[in-house]
Amino acid sequence: MKRVITYGTFDLLHYGHVNLLQRAKALGDYLIVAISTDEFNWDMKGKKCYFSYDERKRLVEAIRYVDLVIPEESWEQKVSDAREYHIDTFVIGDDWEGKFDFLKDEGVEVVYLARTPEISTTQIKKDLNTDNK
Repeated sequence: MKRVITYGTFDLLHYGHVNLLQRAKALGDYLIVAISTDEFNWDMKGKKCYFSYDERKRLVEAIRYVDLVIPEESWEQKVSDAREYHIDTFVIGDDWEGKFDFLKDEGVEVVYLARTPEISTTQIKKDLNTDNK
């Protein structure tokens, strides 16, 4: 069984997220999604989410491509996750190109997928903020 993992915040879930998860699942048999906890988002990324971790987890678990959802609590856990879950392939958006190549030292294939160009959570937030003025 080929195991794939991806990481993200997955706030304001949209079709770009679904595209990423579908393409990630196509690279293996079992897809694990690590979702950033509220604390990690705020303390380490400086992001405030609209939906709580539990709400985002529930939404992502409902997507048919996803086999398991786990919390992302630190940047450093990627290596331990790769070991614990026997990961074959790490997948993330190409806006992170080169940042996770160190996982290759763990025997993990690293794949950077092109983002869905016309959609992003950041853009949705900007558009909603503009419409309210």
